[in-house]
Amino acid sequence: MYEKFYGLDGSPFLLTPDPRFFFSSSNHRRAITHLVYGLDQREGFIVITGEVGAGKTMLVEQLWHQLSRNSYAVSKVVTTQVSGDDLLRLVMDGFGLSILPGTEKSVLLRRFENMVREQRNVGRRCVLVVDEVQNLSFAALEELRMLSNITVDGKASVQTILLGQPQFRPTLASRDAEQLRQRVLASFHLGPLSEVETRLYIEHRLKTVGWSGNPHWDEDAFAAVHHHTDGIPRRINTLCSRVLQFAALEERTEITRAMVDEVANEMAEGMNGFDVPGQELIGAQQANPLRPGEIAANDTADLHPAYRAPSSGELGDLLHRIEALEEVTARQDRVFQRIIKMLALAVEKEP
Repeated sequence: MYEKFYGLDGSPFLLTPDPRFFFSSSNHRRAITHLVYGLDQREGFIVITGEVGAGKTMLVEQLWHQLSRNSYAVSKVVTTQVSGDDLLRLVMDGFGLSILPGTEKSVLLRRFENMVREQRNVGRRCVLVVDEVQNLSFAALEELRMLSNITVDGKASVQTILLGQPQFRPTLASRDAEQLRQRVLASFHLGPLSEVETRLYIEHRLKTVGWSGNPHWDEDAFAAVHHHTDGIPRRINTLCSRVLQFAALEERTEITRAMVDEVANEMAEGMNGFDVPGQELIGAQQANPLRPGEIAANDTADLHPAYRAPSSGELGDLLHRIEALEEVTARQDRVFQRIIKMLALAVEKEP
């Protein structure tokens, strides 16, 4: 919705990897260098780790965007908790091989070798990309290692890129994974964006969809985005999308630190983050229903807080929560009114 308000050609902060939006940070450039070096070796494993949303998948998508499609046959597998045999079937399916249920493993491996030979004959190398590799069992990792042992005409059959979260590194460093580790030719950990890179990243994605300065971003707004997201690209996308949506509904043409902070805090707390005033009172009455006469007869110091007059501190906190709820309600009302107005305009423009 905010794209039309700001005259953008599309959504700049979609979460789906799109090579158009690739941002070449210092870390991403180094990661690409490791990938290219590893591919030049034509065998073994390349390992890229990073936090959730750091841009590992986007990195590989960018690499394929640069490489010749006629030179590589690629199988991409996003793993869950699968066994070694199931992983083999996923790999073969990724290379376009149809697998009948119950096919023996020896038959699968022969078909795999034939596929590699056919690809070689037309000048293509086989590359396997395994995402979310931290979810694999040692048995599945061992299946990948055994697959890399297969040679066709004296050459390695497949080269593998492993993408995973940081917890995969201790797994790879363990004694059980020693043989796999010996086959790792290049390894890199993809870190977060710096504060300066966060600003450049936001501007890059906006300019990709035609942004020319509307809305204007304050210097402190970029810093606030970095603060709330720790420089993780996917978090940046999520926060910036919500900030722009909020700004458009409020008909703002300037993004400020206060706006970023407000949206980030709402995202962190959620709309249910505020306690409803009186909730504790209702619960206390149900749990311990006392008649007014019984309350008067008891020592007020022993009463549940719901039955005592609030102290000055409790009263201040209660008033603060009420004010916060009123502010949220007023903002929601403005948002709904803006949505209704925008929908009405869209209906009027329809033929």
